[in-house]
Amino acid sequence: MPRPEVGDKAPAFDLPAFPAGRIKLSQFKGKQNVVLYFYPRDNTPGCTTEACDFRDNLAQFQSAETVVLGVSTDTVDSHEKFAAKFELPFPLLADEDHALAETYGVWVEKNMYGKKSMGLQRSTFLIDKSGKVAAVWPRVKVEGHAAAVAAKLAELAE
Repeated sequence: MPRPEVGDKAPAFDLPAFPAGRIKLSQFKGKQNVVLYFYPRDNTPGCTTEACDFRDNLAQFQSAETVVLGVSTDTVDSHEKFAAKFELPFPLLADEDHALAETYGVWVEKNMYGKKSMGLQRSTFLIDKSGKVAAVWPRVKVEGHAAAVAAKLAELAE
């Protein structure tokens, strides 16, 4: 599926999550912006750095009435261990069948050392309170990403 672009209505979701049980996009409509970040795998170096950066910048997001949601194809049990190990204070959603990743256009063919496989492309979507996509980072470089998202949020609030 094509990736949602700025101005598009964000595709709805309802997924199992740790620690929340289930999370629906609709529960934030009219109340909070949503940072929906897709990452390949719990407990891998890049994904850990990215999650910890969002954790360390969380106050900035909360003061901008924004919730941070991480999404990978890992299980809720895996998310629970990952969150506990790194004290992640935001929900992690389990997209085990990668249906949400496909809907957001981030389930892509990857090429690692000449071996092709399907996987999650590290990507972030900023969804505003009305449920529209306000910003997209299609191929995230982990270093400085959380700060870039926070800066975009501040810019949109002006």
